[in-house]
Amino acid sequence: MILENKLNITHQVDLAKAEEKISKQKAKQLFDSGDIAKVEIGTFAGLSFIHAYLFEDIYDFAGLIRDVNIAKGNFRFAPLMYLEPSLKHIDAMPQGSFDEIIEKYVEMNIAHPFREGNGRAIRIWLDLMLKKEIKQVVDWNLVDKDDYLSAMQRSVVKDIEIKVLLKSALTDQIDDRALFMKGIDVSYYYEGYSEFKTEEL
Repeated sequence: MILENKLNITHQVDLAKAEEKISKQKAKQLFDSGDIAKVEIGTFAGLSFIHAYLFEDIYDFAGLIRDVNIAKGNFRFAPLMYLEPSLKHIDAMPQGSFDEIIEKYVEMNIAHPFREGNGRAIRIWLDLMLKKEIKQVVDWNLVDKDDYLSAMQRSVVKDIEIKVLLKSALTDQIDDRALFMKGIDVSYYYEGYSEFKTEEL
């Protein structure tokens, strides 16, 4: 089933390409315009701002809490009836240390509050918390796709693996534009999007 979209695209492959291109252009704009400084750090409101920014030209639901239950493989994300309380709980979680930030990130991933584009928006949200609280960000280029995806899958039960993986990829290059753009490319590659380079759009 193809997602309803503002571009009136009816083919899955065409939609994936358009979504990648447009939302990567918006990710680049988010950084270059300085709008990234408007994001409320570590809250659902902040995540919603990022998601709307990336996807508002493509989907009506950009930035809005999903109204359907969703799953990936055989994992079901937070059921609708628990979604709002779980987002309130995540907002209240501490974020003063690396471990606390990753725990918060894992919980937000389990919530998966949007219809589509969760991972890509949540990884930007994660980096902004790390940047503010511990003056570091993840160099996503150093995080292997398969290692990341399996660690995230297991993080639901135990988050030690994702903590070790991301900790080893931390850098203090927190305002490095090239690092941000490459990070967007890697983040999209995790989700199967690798047609365009953010830097070249």
